[in-house]
Amino acid sequence: MNNSQQPRANKWIIAVTVSLATFIEVMDTSVVNVSLPHIQGSLNAGVDEVTWVLTSYLVSNAIIIPITGWLSSLFGRKHYFMFSLALFTTSSLLCGIAPSLRILVVARIIQGLGGGGLVPIAQAILLESFPLQERGVAMAIFGMVVVFAPILGPVVGGWITDNWTWRWVFYINLPIGLLAIFLVTIFIQDPPYLKKARSEIDYWGLALLTIGIGCLQIVLDKGQREDWFESNFILTFSVIAALSLVLFVVLELRTKHPVVNLKVFRDRTFTAGNMIMFMGFFCMFGSIVLLPLYLQKLMGYTAYLAGLVLGPGGIASLIIMPIIGNLMKKGARPQYLLACGLSIAAYSLYLMSRFNLQADFLTVAIPRVVQGLGMGLFFVPLAAASYVNIPKEEMGNATGIFNLLRNLGGSFGTAVAATLLSQRSQLHQNFLVEHITPFNPALQARLHWAGNIIPGLDSLTGTKTALVFIYKEVIRQATMLAFNDVFWLFAWFTAAVVPLTFIMSGPHRNRDEALNKTRAMKPSPAGPGIDK
Repeated sequence: MNNSQQPRANKWIIAVTVSLATFIEVMDTSVVNVSLPHIQGSLNAGVDEVTWVLTSYLVSNAIIIPITGWLSSLFGRKHYFMFSLALFTTSSLLCGIAPSLRILVVARIIQGLGGGGLVPIAQAILLESFPLQERGVAMAIFGMVVVFAPILGPVVGGWITDNWTWRWVFYINLPIGLLAIFLVTIFIQDPPYLKKARSEIDYWGLALLTIGIGCLQIVLDKGQREDWFESNFILTFSVIAALSLVLFVVLELRTKHPVVNLKVFRDRTFTAGNMIMFMGFFCMFGSIVLLPLYLQKLMGYTAYLAGLVLGPGGIASLIIMPIIGNLMKKGARPQYLLACGLSIAAYSLYLMSRFNLQADFLTVAIPRVVQGLGMGLFFVPLAAASYVNIPKEEMGNATGIFNLLRNLGGSFGTAVAATLLSQRSQLHQNFLVEHITPFNPALQARLHWAGNIIPGLDSLTGTKTALVFIYKEVIRQATMLAFNDVFWLFAWFTAAVVPLTFIMSGPHRNRDEALNKTRAMKPSPAGPGIDK
């Protein structure tokens, strides 16, 4: 019996199966972060060297995501999904037993290649397993995993590293990966309409995409540390990335059998959805990077307490996503829910821009809860609405593009947040230092006060000691103002994409059926899934 003749499994079993694969892949993007100091000490590596444990995974992951649809049609989606799971699980074991940093980085590259295909395929399977009116429910399941896993990652990674060793951060993937492979073997089948890819391979497109995305991810990950374009390394990789990606777009629009079908962007709903996804994760990941820095660097929180502040936001997303899925199932317009979610997320970032050095736990945690509600309202309707006019044959290609922009949005957001924080801190520090002069009465009063509370020091030593304390406070205040600036800017970035939600349209009735009938008569000269 072939795949097309086998009965389809229950949609909820399929949802659990693909969610397991999605969870371990998404969590692995953040679970290793807190273990880096332990890996550095264990493998006797430098600070710059050990960061390649993160960069290598992100680069290989980003390269494979956009070509997932093509690889699925080339090898069969089920076979490729199982291969990716097996590769990810096996390389996790290799990461855990790695005796040196070099072997660990190689294993992480392999792990990224295996993990890159899991999320787009899982999303495509979910979208196809649920009927159109229940896609909101499907994306609620997917969103709960995608939003919560990166938040849970550092908490789990920190606990495992502190109580066991950093190697168990990778070993925990083994039982989940093996279970997922077993479930995929039993319950996942290739759909009958999935056509095998032609034997012609777009080698130039594949090469340009690999070079362009790989170089871009390295630039985003290393740029702040290397002082961006002041570094020849970053400048060279930026030029290579830009040229490669421009040539890739030109080539893919002209070639007969592209490795990534960019013509899906002719659908305005899909295009608008990708723009919103990029900016949404740009601001969300940027803020998630900034918030722990603010708490630990300025407020004296431990990593565990900082994780507790992030946790309620993830729980809020988990609670709201199924509710939104059910509302969409009952006929709620995803565009309105999406606009509401983005507005709430923007408001939460505005609340964060009002943080100060006297903020208590609740003052910091409540905006995170508000943001979690906004992201739940954002992700579910966006993911459901973006694919509404995409034919099933193009679903794998579309989910690959969509998830690539999700990853790139997070990478750009992290890089921009770190850069703006550094630049604004220096700017505010320069302004504040201007007021530290011998003619400032407030400074004179503070120096006199410091001299009275530091007994046993002569006048000169006491003054120098007081100035050190004052300068540290200037740096602290300047950094706080920089955090406020970046949160405020991200709030406006989020609000700016709200109008795009009204560009998105509803489904074209009977579009898939009409296209399928046309293809049955003769191939479309414009390529698969494209409106004339």
